[in-house]
Amino acid sequence: MKLGGSIRRRRRGGGGTPLWKSLVSRTAKKGTAAVAWLWKFLKDPWALGGLAALAVVGFAGGYLVSTRLVYPPPPPPGDLSPVPNLREQQPVEVADTLRVLGLAMDPVDSLSHPTIPAGRIVGQSPLAGQLLLVGDSVRVTLSTGPEQRPVPDVMGLDADRARTVLEASGFRVSLDSVDAEDPRGEVVGMTPEAGSDATVPMEVRLSVSMGPPEFQMPRLIGLSEEDALAVLDSLGLVVGEVETRFRFGRDQGMVVEQEPPARSMVQEGATVRLVVGRRGSYSEEVPRRNNPHDRP
Repeated sequence: MKLGGSIRRRRRGGGGTPLWKSLVSRTAKKGTAAVAWLWKFLKDPWALGGLAALAVVGFAGGYLVSTRLVYPPPPPPGDLSPVPNLREQQPVEVADTLRVLGLAMDPVDSLSHPTIPAGRIVGQSPLAGQLLLVGDSVRVTLSTGPEQRPVPDVMGLDADRARTVLEASGFRVSLDSVDAEDPRGEVVGMTPEAGSDATVPMEVRLSVSMGPPEFQMPRLIGLSEEDALAVLDSLGLVVGEVETRFRFGRDQGMVVEQEPPARSMVQEGATVRLVVGRRGSYSEEVPRRNNPHDRP
């Protein structure tokens, strides 16, 4: 019997499982067991609690290591001094106060202020109550006092326009209504006077005209043209256009229409239009200007 032929027959005729299949089967069994164990572990509330506690402890330990060892805090600063309130004080007084605290004063700017007198402090940096290293400086801003500006001339302007001009210049505005012959709403007086120097934001008082007094328009219809013109002249009303229109009978020479109508409110100087009846052809209507001093 040949030895080589016997070995080949054993290899071909062997009934055992191949090695790679055996390894795959063992690995699958171990994975299934691990998944089953993990699922059982997650279903246990005590196990979950322990896992969460372990995570918190790990996070806290990592935080302490990073803040204490990897990134340690800076060393504490030297001596600190609180910054006092320096507003409205004189620079000489402020310099003495800061010197006692181990600080210095550094004037850096100046600006106008409506209430704080010139030469006093209106601002500071750092603000009062903050801490500053001994030896550092406090920057301060000094007041130059209230700003002076000339008052714009708004006489004769409409009240709304005058208010806009004054407020744009930094002034406050108050209005007083007064009786005057000037047109209604027109500025007829102001205090202080235009062009005078005033402190911003000073109040400027404006006197605004209420216009000429109003009265009822009289009824002129039925009066002769001459009588109607005399009434209008006595009331200070201005006669505008006088139109003549054909009329029969007693309306001839009489006022048959007027504008504004009777009992409407008018002011002195208002213009009145009249229509006077006349003889002649119906088709002839002659508008004309009437001269109160040259009546027919």
